Amino acid sequence: MSRTGEIVLGVISAIMTLLSIILVTILVISGSNVLKDEAFTTEFQNVIAEEPTMTEADLQIIDDNMDLVIDAFNIFGWVFVIILVISLILNIIGIVSISKNKNPKLAGIMFIIAGLFAGILSPTSLLLYIAAIMCFVRKPPVQLQEEFYTTEKTL
Repeated sequence: MSRTGEIVLGVISAIMTLLSIILVTILVISGSNVLKDEAFTTEFQNVIAEEPTMTEADLQIIDDNMDLVIDAFNIFGWVFVIILVISLILNIIGIVSISKNKNPKLAGIMFIIAGLFAGILSPTSLLLYIAAIMCFVRKPPVQLQEEFYTTEKTL
């Protein structure tokens, strides 16, 4: 039985996950560089200082915690990249295990776990969930054995 549908959905989701890894990596690197830039920091503090509801204590708290925000942005960004890499690896394992109809149950499980790591309701995860359902539901066609009946009596 051909498993082309599952393979196509797995490959499309793998490409989408790879693009997400690249984009999030660029975002984390460029975002952390922008946040560490002194010109950005001073401009941000000037804009916040012009806010009429800000007190001097609020401005001091923001200034003191700016490094903490930058570090948290870096940590969460890289954790997200690692999660996407794990999703890609599980997706590739699923594609390999479904090719040539080797182990569709393992592929379905890998697609579900990869979908959870890719984001619970992202387009990539939805494709992986569909591929997993196809892995579990599609069964090889039943081979009927033809029996020949005769109307003649045998002695």
